[in-house]
Amino acid sequence: MQQIKTERTLITLVRADDAEDICAYYLRNGDHLDRWEPLRPADYHTPEAWKIRTMDFAVEILKGFAYRYVVRLEGNREIIAVANFTGVVRGVFLASYLGYSLDRTMQGKGLMFEVLDTLIPHVLRQYGLHRIMAHYMPENVRSGALLQRLGFEVEGRARDYLKINGEWRDHVLTARINDAG
Repeated sequence: MQQIKTERTLITLVRADDAEDICAYYLRNGDHLDRWEPLRPADYHTPEAWKIRTMDFAVEILKGFAYRYVVRLEGNREIIAVANFTGVVRGVFLASYLGYSLDRTMQGKGLMFEVLDTLIPHVLRQYGLHRIMAHYMPENVRSGALLQRLGFEVEGRARDYLKINGEWRDHVLTARINDAG
């Protein structure tokens, strides 16, 4: 298993044996994350559902469709963050979408910046991507500031872009280009 280290964390691609820890992460952070997520069926965050999902993620990784990562503090089993590079398109586009979340108890410590500042260059280099796109709701000021700090540039605004928490929501569209290639 490849591990990517930052000053305080260990980052790994999601594996099937992460299912229970991922389930615990989302159950622990449900109230914190619900306002930024689509509505989910009642059985979405069960251990059984996460076991199936993590096996599906492994197939996505093998096929190069998505790269999903979990983040732990070094020396700790509990997942504190996730970062997903999904919707990978090859050919002349060479791009993916970035989605991420951080445990409510870890907010304001610079951890998401630390993780993404290490992980994004790795993903660009490792998978040969040219563009990573990340979109956020205008009221999510923290995400906007984080993406700007990570070198993402605003490319526009999409009206009623995604159905989040049961409502169609506008999003600010940003992207980071791989200047090295």
